[in-house]
Amino acid sequence: MTDPGLPEAGGRARSRVVAPLLVLVLLAGSVALGGCAGQEQSGTPAQRMRTWVLGAGGAGIGNVNVALRNVDLALSKHNSPAAIREVCALLSNDAQTAIGDLPAPDDQVTNQLNKAYMVATTAAGDCYSGAAGDARLLARSATERVRAASLLIDAGHTIESITGETLTTETTPPHAGGDPFGGST
Repeated sequence: MTDPGLPEAGGRARSRVVAPLLVLVLLAGSVALGGCAGQEQSGTPAQRMRTWVLGAGGAGIGNVNVALRNVDLALSKHNSPAAIREVCALLSNDAQTAIGDLPAPDDQVTNQLNKAYMVATTAAGDCYSGAAGDARLLARSATERVRAASLLIDAGHTIESITGETLTTETTPPHAGGDPFGGST
């Protein structure tokens, strides 16, 4: 026995209803995804970069900078291996999170930051593995941390050349209410 509401052969009546519904669903989905596109995808290059930095991009740069300094501080204070491993793990976590904030709206900045974050991740791994006193790994980590910090500075200069604004290296600049550009406009 067949359902009187459905056609018996070919399903033509059903396809006349399903096809427009499918088109409508696809159209609504593309509009919804288009609405998810960040504001860093519109405007001038300076506006796109500023928007990206004010979002997750600037926080990632600041967090990695702070984590690099925290590792140096823990090592200079001769903290316990467990405490050193903890700050090294935090550096790795912050660098990996920052990689997830890429790409930036500019390919050069994306490449500079990706390289900085990868070097920071390597430094964190060497630091973690050397925390119990392996001087060779700790020395290699120190060199890598200096390199990562230098790469972040280079990326900051590129960002400044795009935006025309000075980028701070703090996660929450006290004078700017968290604005990585120090409140300048």
